[in-house]
Amino acid sequence: MVSSFNGYKLFMKNLIVATSNPGKLKEMGAYLTGLDWQLQLKPEEIEIEETGATFAQNAALKASQVAKILGQWSIADDSGLCVTALDNAPGIYSARYGKNDSERIARLLRELGDNSQRQARFICAVAVANPSGEIVCESTGICEGEIIFTPQGDSGFGYDPIFYVPEYNLTFAQMPPDLKRQVSHRGKAFAAIIPKLIH
Repeated sequence: MVSSFNGYKLFMKNLIVATSNPGKLKEMGAYLTGLDWQLQLKPEEIEIEETGATFAQNAALKASQVAKILGQWSIADDSGLCVTALDNAPGIYSARYGKNDSERIARLLRELGDNSQRQARFICAVAVANPSGEIVCESTGICEGEIIFTPQGDSGFGYDPIFYVPEYNLTFAQMPPDLKRQVSHRGKAFAAIIPKLIH
């Protein structure tokens, strides 16, 4: 099948997901259902150091370097939680805020303490690179919410149990998967980039 993509005429083949995490591959596959890409994980031996200062820079860095190394189209995302009262920490260091989800949540709640200002936002940046490493499209999705005092919900991962979305009166960890895909930062970022992948 031949498609047009930002001026390129392509035979839709592989789209390398710039992660070695099978869970991330499955998650991206759910967002990209119906497109004529065959998603594949990057080889584990390819490690990309996230040296960017923003989510967008890190997503572009991962997509570009994986694309150049493999000579194939690549897609990458970078995301994290920004808490206003903590000067937008943990931000790009969200995954490195502790050894596991429990430690990361405990540290965040400890640092926020009894502060009544609990506004926060999840941010996700997505970038797609062509085989030469050029970034041909990117998008960013943001979900506004607040940090609750006690974790609630058993679904999701990461900071989901403490990220509360007032509009739905639920934490990410309490949301059904379909609703979370619709309202989450990652869902919004992929919704914005999909039209760029098919036109």
